[in-house]
Amino acid sequence: MTEHKNVLGSALQICSLDPLTGFTREGSCKVTPEDVGVHGVCVVVSEEFLEFSQSVGNDLSTPMPLYGFAGLKPGDRWCLCASRWQQALEHGIAPPVDLMATHESALEYSTLLDLLRHSIGTTT
Repeated sequence: MTEHKNVLGSALQICSLDPLTGFTREGSCKVTPEDVGVHGVCVVVSEEFLEFSQSVGNDLSTPMPLYGFAGLKPGDRWCLCASRWQQALEHGIAPPVDLMATHESALEYSTLLDLLRHSIGTTT
């Protein structure tokens, strides 16, 4: 079994169990070969970010009961696609990142320095 690492090189921590997040819906932002969207960045969403995401075609705030998705609200933690985080950064509204819960694959899309600049610290 492969141990998933975070962007700091240590063991990947849980991002959120409520709401349950991650491509595999296990609470972590681990990236697997099946995860073509690279849902590896653990963020804390804001209203501004949710509006931005919806405006670029990814509505994260509207509930989708068919998929067991209650919709996100400001303050929720979520495993975000690495490319979406980078896009939000380029628009000046990147949500805060939990580095301990962000998968190392995020470094293929963003620099560690950019992630550090938006860090919220460690998972509690």
